[in-house]
Amino acid sequence: MADDKIIPAVSFKAAHTGVSTKSDELGMRPMQAQVYEKRGEQYLLIKSPPASGKSRALMFVALDKLTNQGVRQAIICVPERSIGASFGSEPLSKYGFFADWVVAPQWNLCNTPGADDPKVAKSKVKAVGEFLASEERVLVCTHATFRFAFDELGPEAFDNRLIAIDEFHHVSADAGNRLGAQLAQLIGRDKAHIVAMTGSYFRGDAIPVLAPEDEDRFEPVTYTYYQQLNGYEYLKTLDIGYSFYTGPYTEKISALLDPTVKTIVHIPSVNSRESLKDKHREAEDIMNHLGDWQGVDPETGFHLIRAAGGKIVKVADLVDDDPAKRDRVVAALKSPKSREDRDFIDIIIALGMAKEGFDWIWCEHALTVGYRSSLTEIIQIIGRATRDAPGKTRARFTNLIAEPAADDPLVVDAINDYLKAIAASLLMEQVLAPRFDFTPKDAGAKPGFDYGDDGYQEGKLNVGVGPQGQMHFEIKGLKLPTSIEATRICREDLNEVIASFVQDKAVLERGMFDPEVVPEELTQLKMGKIIREKYPELNEADQEAVRQHAVAAMTLTQQAKAAISGDTADGELKASTAFVDGVRKFALSVTDLDIDLIDRVNPFSATYAVLAKAMDEKTLLQVQAVINAKKDKLTYDDARALAERALEFKRERGRLPSLTSQDAWERKMAEGVAFLQRHATKAASNG
Repeated sequence: MADDKIIPAVSFKAAHTGVSTKSDELGMRPMQAQVYEKRGEQYLLIKSPPASGKSRALMFVALDKLTNQGVRQAIICVPERSIGASFGSEPLSKYGFFADWVVAPQWNLCNTPGADDPKVAKSKVKAVGEFLASEERVLVCTHATFRFAFDELGPEAFDNRLIAIDEFHHVSADAGNRLGAQLAQLIGRDKAHIVAMTGSYFRGDAIPVLAPEDEDRFEPVTYTYYQQLNGYEYLKTLDIGYSFYTGPYTEKISALLDPTVKTIVHIPSVNSRESLKDKHREAEDIMNHLGDWQGVDPETGFHLIRAAGGKIVKVADLVDDDPAKRDRVVAALKSPKSREDRDFIDIIIALGMAKEGFDWIWCEHALTVGYRSSLTEIIQIIGRATRDAPGKTRARFTNLIAEPAADDPLVVDAINDYLKAIAASLLMEQVLAPRFDFTPKDAGAKPGFDYGDDGYQEGKLNVGVGPQGQMHFEIKGLKLPTSIEATRICREDLNEVIASFVQDKAVLERGMFDPEVVPEELTQLKMGKIIREKYPELNEADQEAVRQHAVAAMTLTQQAKAAISGDTADGELKASTAFVDGVRKFALSVTDLDIDLIDRVNPFSATYAVLAKAMDEKTLLQVQAVINAKKDKLTYDDARALAERALEFKRERGRLPSLTSQDAWERKMAEGVAFLQRHATKAASNG
């Protein structure tokens, strides 16, 4: 593999409409208006990308609830004190809204001195109690302060109040997550209003945010990356890709780090496998790769480096632990100059910072070393690079991943890291895909969709593109959801289903590296099992409809990527209309889109093909050997699921599947039936 090769995951070309940044007569941007339409809901879940305006969307909803819906007070909870500034007072009436957002200084507890530990928290809990007893309307505090206050005051103290949880992905239904348990209590009591906000579309660690029955109470408003990017004024292209390295990662940095491109470098955590265990040396090595060190700017604390060609590159080192140095650098980055002047800073080297609540609009490249276990973290990192700014036409995210070495005794650990990185890239591709609208064959054209020069043609393969980039596909044999909830899942939550699927380690291993895997085993069996567990309240027909929609969305996204990467043989990311062109290319390469055909495609095959080009054969074989050595045996539950598919097969064909069939999926179903027969015989003989 060439030293500087970037493996393209996706290149997204925006429509460049400018609508994301335009406000209506109430001063609302499109996402905020979308949220405001649902302001009457008691439980509201806002999912939208970083920089889409979630904080202000909440202000609009909260003010309506306080003024028109009889809600007494609003409490805004943020994960870190630094984010509290996003909810400071705003003169909304100046832009056309009926009221201003006012937070009195004493009720923004994020500005109160001291950390949110139990000792300091006592005074903050007291402040929350005083606020609840007052006539004041808005309080801002951290998640931690709210937890302590809830423990002391109990759920009834928050009756008829609005509780807004920012960065909701920090919450979970996990038994150890107190905030998750407290929210469940509030929902059970059903007397508070709750607005949850997140820049992610799912928890990256695969733990659900709330129990399914609680989550069902929330009305979701999803504003996608696709909508956000299409509506920018300046940014036209977002490239996402990954690159592999062997040896110290700092040696690879020089090939990927362009001193003329505004970049945030996220170095790995000191506890990770990728870390060289000396973070200061790592930051120095990166600077050495850029050029010759010229000293430090006394005012800002930025390092000054002379790059090839003579340009002085300004580097902010956020890795340095010295409080005086670090505070000076952070203060400079937060100054108005940083926002106003594109050339104020060139490169930021960060460790754990610059992910959430950090706003450098000029950033063009987020270069991240090592996998991140949480997809949410990756979305937040990418969000740093996707701010719209004058003159900024292109943004890029590159994940630099350690390639598992075939002769490394720790190859199994390396493969685990590697699989997680692949899962993250798969999900990121999914997040950036347009929303798919699937209907059965010949269901008719959807209003506002463009079906090409010949328009919609009955009996033909139709692919329509909507006004906001959504895509309409007709799929032969597709089952439609019948219940309101299943329809909502197919419309809003397919990415969450796909997240559970690609984060299932066994599924990913089989799909990527087991040459004997039967695609239907993944698309029907494994995906079916995930949906049954995730949505047990749905009937079988709706579970199958959701499964088909999820598999179709993932397969089409991956086939679009394959079509795009076929156009990028040199490994370079090129501007393209990405999914729209890629999906069209795939769709038009088949005579008919059929759900059976889609089920027969391994959804991971495109990713494997791209990776295989990037890895040497020895490493690839080693990875396959590790995966195959621990291949799962058939379980009773899997056999039952196979037997159910076998009964469908019998209804369609008039016979049971055969163990000697030429078709691998038919043999697999027959194995399931045989397994159950052996199990029944054994059970009978044991009496």
